[in-house]
Amino acid sequence: MARTTKTLTVSLPPQLFEEIEKLANEERKTKSELFREMVRIYEDYLDERRWQRLRRHGKETAKRLSITSEEDIERIVHEARGIRS
Repeated sequence: MARTTKTLTVSLPPQLFEEIEKLANEERKTKSELFREMVRIYEDYLDERRWQRLRRHGKETAKRLSITSEEDIERIVHEARGIRS
């Protein structure tokens, strides 16, 4: 039967290892569970950063194109498609 998990070996400074071990004990989790949760939280953090970049890009684009309403967006789309109102 195949394993359902893979093993990852990580080297840490002793002080950080002790902090992780203490945190795992406080949270009543294994170090593996704690690490998996930290990775999920980090992925959420990265997703939020991506959304912030996307929102910033959208705001900059809206400002550059003078978009202030949905009607402005429709007008730009129609212009790009060559549709006359």
